[in-house]
Amino acid sequence: MLDLEVVPERSLGNEQWEFALGMPLAQSISILQKHCRIIKNVQVLYSEQTPFSHDLILNLTQDGIKLLFDATNQRLKVIEVYDLSKVKLKYCGVHFNSQAIAPTIEQIDQSFGATHPGVYNAAEQLFHLNFRGLSFSFQLDSWNEAPKYEPNFALGLASLQIPHGAMVKRMHIYTGNNLQETKAPAMPLACFLGNIYAECVDVLREGAGPVGLKLRLLTAGSGPGVMGDAKVRSLERNIYFGDSCQDVLGALGSPHKVFYKSEDKMKIHSPSPHKQVPSKCNDYFFNYFTLGVDILFDSTSHLVKKFVLHTNYPGHYNFNIYHRCDFKIPLVIKKGADSQTDNCILTTYSKWDQIQELLGHPMEKPVVLHRSSSANNTNPFGSTFCFGLQRMIFEVMQNSHIASVTLYGAPRTSSRALPESSSSAH
Repeated sequence: MLDLEVVPERSLGNEQWEFALGMPLAQSISILQKHCRIIKNVQVLYSEQTPFSHDLILNLTQDGIKLLFDATNQRLKVIEVYDLSKVKLKYCGVHFNSQAIAPTIEQIDQSFGATHPGVYNAAEQLFHLNFRGLSFSFQLDSWNEAPKYEPNFALGLASLQIPHGAMVKRMHIYTGNNLQETKAPAMPLACFLGNIYAECVDVLREGAGPVGLKLRLLTAGSGPGVMGDAKVRSLERNIYFGDSCQDVLGALGSPHKVFYKSEDKMKIHSPSPHKQVPSKCNDYFFNYFTLGVDILFDSTSHLVKKFVLHTNYPGHYNFNIYHRCDFKIPLVIKKGADSQTDNCILTTYSKWDQIQELLGHPMEKPVVLHRSSSANNTNPFGSTFCFGLQRMIFEVMQNSHIASVTLYGAPRTSSRALPESSSSAH
């Protein structure tokens, strides 16, 4: 049984690990993977067709804990303990819930001190006792005298005293005073772990297509050797097609991984694939997992030739390899026969059917992409569809959301292409 410390408005954890509000989804999953012998039977819950309609949830079924992540920014928003019989809980080092200590209203009052009277929710038949960043829900239906505790609406109050002996049914940790209105906070300093993160990525374009990326980066900078002075710093970096390997390293630092392409699956789409001489060295990717970006370098010139941006939707083959890249891509849309153009912005959250409507005409038939690893030839998530548009390849999932965007440099003789396998995790 897990024995965990509750920190209101901040975290739930122990000396080895901690789930902190604002923590990125990938980091939480990394904790669960590292401690898989202790924390077992974890479910990932999400909406397949409408991924933004519900929070993304990691359900620790064996421990009675749910981690609720904001579906948009994929940071931890609420920590819910829904079965207190499966976990020990303490506050300031003192247990208020264990096999020996029942989490009654008296015990909560003793451990956490005074607060406003409980609020009764008739629909749920629960009393809610709220502290800042922490709330306890007490079950009502086990009491014989429940009707006596109806709120006194004549006085305009829905607040009342919780009956003695009432037991906590659920506990929530969140930011602020209102569980219903809470939002995922900014990422805590402790979660940076020496990495850089992208607040947003703008695709820069000229004329016919993209020319590079403008990245707004976040990093936990500190004074010389003084961790106490650490704070989040924001900085901007631009990277262009044709930049050298050194330019990219200077702008973004070392990648998390370098992945060498073992074969060029795009050769079949070139005008004369049989005439191409096999290369003695391979093009290679810099994988920046916390930015959600891959950068492909030419094996001969060592200059940037492609960018790949990842949206990290659950239900995609690459889910949880990359952090979500929050990108904005300007599209030029021709209106009518007089060559008038409109500009629109496509984002990580745009749906492909909306783009088709803006374009005003159906795209060519897509290339169907079916990913599978060499070790395991099954892909439970099914195929995706790849559409070419203005020197970009959009990989579209079956729910019409965009899984990845591959950006190409200056035009070469090329046909429709597929997103690259840009990570060794494929």
